[in-house]
Amino acid sequence: MTTTLQDPAADTAASPLLAIDGAVATITLRRPGSHNRIEPDDLPVLRGYLRQLDADPAVRVIVFASTGKSFSSGFDLSRLGKAAATGENLFEQFTDEIENARAVTIARLHGPVYGGATDLALACDFRLGVQGMRMFMPASRLGLHYYGHGIRRWVSRLGLGAAKKLFLTSRAIQAEEMLRVGYLDALVAPEALDAELRTWLDELLAVAPIPLVTMKRTLNETARQQYDEAAAQQAHVASLRTRDLHEALAAFAENRAPRFEGH
Repeated sequence: MTTTLQDPAADTAASPLLAIDGAVATITLRRPGSHNRIEPDDLPVLRGYLRQLDADPAVRVIVFASTGKSFSSGFDLSRLGKAAATGENLFEQFTDEIENARAVTIARLHGPVYGGATDLALACDFRLGVQGMRMFMPASRLGLHYYGHGIRRWVSRLGLGAAKKLFLTSRAIQAEEMLRVGYLDALVAPEALDAELRTWLDELLAVAPIPLVTMKRTLNETARQQYDEAAAQQAHVASLRTRDLHEALAAFAENRAPRFEGH
């Protein structure tokens, strides 16, 4: 069963939409006329959806999608003055919340991705793209020093060389290079994108729910050089005591698929 949820105070014609179908939630950007530019009023809606999904253990995967020709052109740059005045970057907070989401996150990139949307997608655990797409980060061309957590994410996930090339030159790169530098985890023909997404969903939903969450957290902490030895060891020991582990071992011995319950 699919449940579609909407912030009642938001513009129903253009605000992001949340739909939940069992263990999979999809957040869809819906401003195709502006290449799915993210407006300031969208941020509380999007962050509210993430908080809601973090509190729902039944949701194990979150997909970010959009409509129109582009995936997204990022945050509305005309609003940067307000961020400078307050010293608070709500978009940076939003991308950090994507990175730290309990559920596994996938960016379904059906078209070009620009500006801050490149970090929105990079904050996701996986990015699936299509042939013919491209991306670029125009910060240096606009005189903007990009926010720190975004730079850290680019370096930790793509490496220093790729991050320097993309940030310092503002060069557009095509889909094949996006795959080569590790920005994309899969590259398929446009008509095969949904089948590729289904493959990833099936694989993620077939694994035990508990280590899906705990290993994601430890991997992200390690990438940020925040590795917590005690927490990682505690998660390992706790997994040895779960019913799911015993179910997996029994299923292996019986040559059948395990039936995980998240306990």
